[in-house]
Amino acid sequence: MSEYLVGVDIGGTFTDCVVIDDAGAVTTAKAPSTPDEFARGMLDAMTTAAGSLGLSITELCKSIRLLAHGTTVGTNAVVQKRGDKVGLITTKGHNDVIHIMRGSRGVSGRDVRKVTHFPESQKPEPIVPKRLIEGVSERVDCFGAAVVDLNEDEVVAAVDRLIGAGVNAIAVCFLWSFKHPDHEQRVRAIIHKRAPQLFVTCSSDLVPKWGEYERTTAVVLNAYIGPLTSGYLKQLKRRLNDLGYRQPLQITQCGGGTISVEKAMEAPLLTLDSGPVSGVTGSKYLGDLLGYANIITTDMGGTSFDVGVIHDGEPAFSYMSLVNQYEYFIPKVDIQAIGNGGGSLVTVDEATRTLRVGPESAGAVPGPVCYGRGGSVPTVTDAALVLGYIAADSFAGGRMTLDHAAAETAIAELAVKLDMTTFECAAGIAKISEFQMADLIRKMTIQKGLDPRDFVLFAFGGAGPMHASVFAFELGLQKVVIPQKKMASTWCAFGAASADIRHIHEHVDIMVSPFDAGQLSQALESLKERSSEQLLREGVAESDQTFAYSIDMRHKGQINEVEVPVEGLNIASHDLDALHDSFYARYEQIYGKGSSFRGAKLEVVTFRVRGSAVTPKPVLSPATDLTPDIPEGAVRPKRSIYWTESATTQDTPVYDGEQLLPGNVISGPVVVETPDTTVVVHPGRMISVDVYGNLEIGLVKPEETNG
Repeated sequence: MSEYLVGVDIGGTFTDCVVIDDAGAVTTAKAPSTPDEFARGMLDAMTTAAGSLGLSITELCKSIRLLAHGTTVGTNAVVQKRGDKVGLITTKGHNDVIHIMRGSRGVSGRDVRKVTHFPESQKPEPIVPKRLIEGVSERVDCFGAAVVDLNEDEVVAAVDRLIGAGVNAIAVCFLWSFKHPDHEQRVRAIIHKRAPQLFVTCSSDLVPKWGEYERTTAVVLNAYIGPLTSGYLKQLKRRLNDLGYRQPLQITQCGGGTISVEKAMEAPLLTLDSGPVSGVTGSKYLGDLLGYANIITTDMGGTSFDVGVIHDGEPAFSYMSLVNQYEYFIPKVDIQAIGNGGGSLVTVDEATRTLRVGPESAGAVPGPVCYGRGGSVPTVTDAALVLGYIAADSFAGGRMTLDHAAAETAIAELAVKLDMTTFECAAGIAKISEFQMADLIRKMTIQKGLDPRDFVLFAFGGAGPMHASVFAFELGLQKVVIPQKKMASTWCAFGAASADIRHIHEHVDIMVSPFDAGQLSQALESLKERSSEQLLREGVAESDQTFAYSIDMRHKGQINEVEVPVEGLNIASHDLDALHDSFYARYEQIYGKGSSFRGAKLEVVTFRVRGSAVTPKPVLSPATDLTPDIPEGAVRPKRSIYWTESATTQDTPVYDGEQLLPGNVISGPVVVETPDTTVVVHPGRMISVDVYGNLEIGLVKPEETNG
C-alpha cells in the first residue's frame, strides 16, 4: 500500500484536503467546514479523499507519512470575539498599556475610510477588561538587571483574585522581560502550583522583543485563544490516533512551514493567518521547481483577496500584525488582504452614482443572488454569471445549478440607476474588482521597492484564475500560472503538504556601531542553540537541521528597521563592511535611492534565526512528451460571453481543463473550466499547459500579437 502526504486547510466555507501518493499522484477533496466542531469537517474532507482512493478513513490514516493541518480555530475566535476569559499580570504602574494602545489605534495605513475620518474611529472592545489586570511589584532595567525583586506575595494574591474571577487563561508580561525572563518564569511556576489547569503565556517565551504595547497584545491574544485552540488540537490528535494515525501531527504557522502540534498548543498565536501563508509555501515549492525566483501569489475566494510576494526565492516577511485594531509582534510571511471575493456585495453610491464593490460579503449563506439561498444584493459572482464567465449548469463541477435569471435581474436593477446596459454594469463590476486587486499588488510591490514586471503571478483559490489575466495585465506582468489545474482551488492544502518544519527565534539586543563582530556572532549562536534544542525535542536529528540568520538594523535615532541576511555564524571584523553595505542597499531599495546616510551611526536591534528541517515532499513529474493536439474530450460547447475589449457578446470556445495535455496552446478569448475553478482568457492572450500540468496565461497585448 502507498504512503501518503496529506495537507488539510480549513476555510470559512470549505475544508480542503490534498492527498499525494508515492508516485506523486494527487487526490483533492472538499467538505463543508463545521464551525461548531472543526474536527468533524476536517475528517469529512479526509474521508471523501479516502473514498476517491478506494480506501476507508482508517486505512488512509494508517498509511499517512505526514499530515499537515492549517487551522482557523484561533483566527475565528479572535474575529468572532469568542475567546476565553483572560487575566493579565504585569508590572505595577503599567496596567493600562493594552487600553492606551498606540495613538493610531490600529487604524493608520489600513482602512482608508477610518484614516480619513479618524476622529470618528473608536478603540476596539478590550480583549481583557481592567478588572482582570493585576500589577505586581518588580522592575528590571534596560540592561537586564533586576533593580526591584519580584514581590511573590503580591503575585500569589493577584493569581488568587484572577482565579476567583473565573479566568481560564493568564497572560504574563513584565517590562524588559526579554532581557531578564526570570520574574515571568517565577510567576508561571506560582500559577501552575495554584491552578495547574490554567493556560499560561509569558511574553519572554512568545515574543522576546521590545515594544511594551505590541508585546502585551501578543501575549494576551495568545492566552485569549489558547484554551480553545489547544482543546481543539488535543481532540483532533486523539481522534486521528483512534483512526490509526501514528506519525507526528504538524500544524501550519504564519511564519511559513509547520510546527509540532505541541508547539501550536503552547503558542496558538502562530496559527493566525496560517492558511493564506500555506498558499505562499506551495507557490515557493512549485516556483523552485519551475525556476521562478520572483512570484506574486494571489488567492481569491468568496470573501477576500490575499496577496503574498516571493522575491529572490524567499517569501517577504513582516514582524507586526493587526487584528481587530490591535497591533502585535509576530514574525510572519507578509500577507495583505482586502474584502474582495466572489461573494463581495455590489452597491451604488447614490450621491456619486458610482458602483462600489465590497468589502462586505454575502458569505456562503445567503451567498450571491444566483445561489438561490435568499441573497438579494448582487455580487461579483453574479456579474461573472451574467457576463458568461461561468455557466449556470457547470458551476462547481456541476454540483450546483445557478439561477441566471435572478442574477441578471439584480444586476439590471443596478444598471438602471447608472444609465447602463446590464452587460456594461456587470463588466464594470468585474473591472472594479480586478483593479482593486491590482492596487493591492502595487502596495505589496512598488511601495516596497519592487517592480511587478519582474515577477510571475500565481493565481489560485476558487475565483482567482477567473480574474487574474486582467489585473496581472494591468500591472504589466507577462505570465500568469494557475498551479496544477483543479488543485488551484485547494492550493493552500497543497502548500501545507509541501511545508518544511520551521521555528523562528528572535532576541532584542540593541548595539550601536562600530559593532563588535564577536558579540554579533555570540547573539546568533545563542539563538541557534535554542532553535536546535526545539527541533531536537520534535525528533529532528542535528544532521537534518538547517539554519538561516538575519539581523534587523536601522540608522541610529530612527524607528524604521530593515532585515539584513547574515551568511553563517562566524562574523569576522572584515565582514562588517559588507553588513553595512547590505543594510544600505536594502534600505534604499525600500525608501528610495539616496535615502540612507552613510555618515550616521547604525544600530542592530533584533537578532533572528530560522531553524528548519526538510520534510517529505510531493513528487511533481514533468511530462516526457508535449503535444499541440487538443483531445476531443476536452472540447465543450461554446458559450456566449460578453467581452469588454469589443463591448459585444461572442460565442467563445470552452474547454475542460482536466482533459488538456502538456503542450496544448489555445488563443483567447477562451474559457477553461475545472471542477472547482474557472480560467478566463481575454482576447489577445493565450493559455497553455506546461510540462508539469500547470495552466499558463501569456499576457501579450493585442497589437503585439498581431504585429
